[in-house]
Amino acid sequence: MEKFVIVGGNCLKGTVRASGSKNATLPVLAASILNAGKSVIHEVPNLRDVAVIKDVLRYLGAKVVDNQNTVEVDTSNIQSVEVSEELMRRMRASNLVLGALLGRFGRVKVSYPGGCQIGSRPMNLHFKGLQALGATIQEKYGYIIAESKKLTGADIHLDLPSVGATENIMMAAVLAEGVTSIKNAAREPEIVDLQNFLNNMGCHVKGAGTDTIKIEGVRLSDLKPAAHTVIPDRIEAGTHIVAAVITGGEVTVTNVIPEHMEPLLAKLREAGVEITAGDDYVKVKGNGRVKAVDIKTMHYPGFPTDMQPQMMALLSLAEGTSVITETIFENRFKHVGELRRMGADIKVEGQSAIVKGVKKLSGAYIEASDLRAGAALVLAALAAEEGTVLENVHHLDRGYERLELKYNSLGARIIRVHN
Repeated sequence: MEKFVIVGGNCLKGTVRASGSKNATLPVLAASILNAGKSVIHEVPNLRDVAVIKDVLRYLGAKVVDNQNTVEVDTSNIQSVEVSEELMRRMRASNLVLGALLGRFGRVKVSYPGGCQIGSRPMNLHFKGLQALGATIQEKYGYIIAESKKLTGADIHLDLPSVGATENIMMAAVLAEGVTSIKNAAREPEIVDLQNFLNNMGCHVKGAGTDTIKIEGVRLSDLKPAAHTVIPDRIEAGTHIVAAVITGGEVTVTNVIPEHMEPLLAKLREAGVEITAGDDYVKVKGNGRVKAVDIKTMHYPGFPTDMQPQMMALLSLAEGTSVITETIFENRFKHVGELRRMGADIKVEGQSAIVKGVKKLSGAYIEASDLRAGAALVLAALAAEEGTVLENVHHLDRGYERLELKYNSLGARIIRVHN
C-alpha cells in the first residue's frame, strides 16, 4: 500500500488542467460493447477504475489499445456474456456492462459489484428498468443473470433518479424494438455525454439532461464505428478549486465546463470566494477565511455528494458554523473522524454534520476510507500546520490522475511513499 507525506502551509498558485471525466468514461467504454465494431475514445483519464473497465472489456473478448489518453476499443469479437467475480468486485461501475451485454446478446451473467463503501446502492432500480424492457432476472449464489429473447420499448418511471440505472436502461433500450421512455431519469452531465456517444454510433436518444429520456430502438446492423471525446471531470475540477481556496492560493483550472459546476461555484461565492469563469476555465482566488455556509447534497443539478467531503474540509476552517446534510449516501461521513484528528470541530447528528470553524488544522497520521474522503483529507493536509501522513491513497488513484504531481506543480509538497 502507498501513502502520501504532505507538508502543509503552501499556497497553491498557477494553472492546472482537469482530466476527462471518470464518471463519463466508464459508461462510454461499457457502451462500446453495443456496436460490434471499433470505437475511439479521447480524453480517457489514467485511473484505477478506468483500468478495471478496460480489463472487463478484455475479459469479454474485446481488443483494447491505449495511446496515452486515447483508447481504441474493438468489440467485434466479443463472445462471452459472463464477467468474473474477481473483476466485478474491484469496482462498483462494473455493473454498467449489464445493459450493454443484455442489449446486444440477450443474456448476461455478472456477480454483484464492489467499490467504495459509502452507502447502499441497490440494483433494484436497474432490475426494474430491464424487466420493463422484457428481461427476466434471476439472482443465484451472488450472481445476476439477465435474459431476454426480445427487448421491447417501454415506459419506465424510476423511483429515484439513479445515474447507474439510467445508464444501464439507456444501453439496453437502444437495441430494443420500439420506443422507450425513462421518466425521473438522472440529469447529470455524464448522462448527456453517454447520449452523445450512443448517437455518434447510430442510436436515437434524446432528452438527456432533462428528467425524461426517449430512446427509439435500432437494429445492431444500424450501428457504426464511433469517435467520442469525454467531457471534463467536474468533480476533479471542483477539488482543485477548493484546494486553491483552502490554501489561500490563486489557481486557474482549465478544461472545464463551468455550467456543470454551478452548484459548487454558487456555494463558494456565498462563502465569499472570488471566482472568475470563462468558456472553458475557472479562476479562483483565496482571500482569507471563508464564511460558513449550509450545504445539502442533492441529485444533479443540486449540490453534488462527490464534493461534500472536500467542502467539509474547507468549512472546518470557516468563520462560523456550517450545517452539511447528506441525502444521497448514508455512510458518507467517514472522513469526519480523520478531520477531527487534525483538529476540526465536527459533530454528526443523523444525516447532518455540524461544522464549527476553527482557526487552524494540525498535521496527523490519517487514513482515506474512500475516494472523495481521501481528496478531502489531502485538502485539509495542504492547509494544516506541520506534516501529515495519509494512508490508503490507492482510493485517490481511482478518481484522480496523479493528484500529487498536479498539486506539486502548483507549489504543494506531497511525496508518494511506496511501502
